[in-house]
Amino acid sequence: MTAREDWWYDEAAGPLVRPYAMVRGRTRPNAPNLHLVTQVRASVVASDQTSLTVEHREIMALCARPLSIAEVAAYLDVPLVVVKVLLSDLIERGDVIVQNSAPQVPDRDLLQAVLDGVRGI
Repeated sequence: MTAREDWWYDEAAGPLVRPYAMVRGRTRPNAPNLHLVTQVRASVVASDQTSLTVEHREIMALCARPLSIAEVAAYLDVPLVVVKVLLSDLIERGDVIVQNSAPQVPDRDLLQAVLDGVRGI
């Protein structure tokens, strides 16, 4: 590779793509209530995937089984907000289904009992 051709390539990391390029500059997902623990899975109804980006297709492959949004971000090794934006695209298309979108808040008494137990150690 010449110096002009390899500006986007890092020997250790491979091709470098900035996160904002993956989501075309968007910083907020269109789908509300996407939390770290929100479970997502690919829809069983096949759609035309020719218009999807590589990142969208990777998410579709990962979500063959239910995963949390945090797990998807970890597997793709991209920032969480990027995954949320990409997932919101797939949700709008009907390619990804959201399961239990609201995180469960633990009982205050349970949290107090755990705190008391830790303090007692």
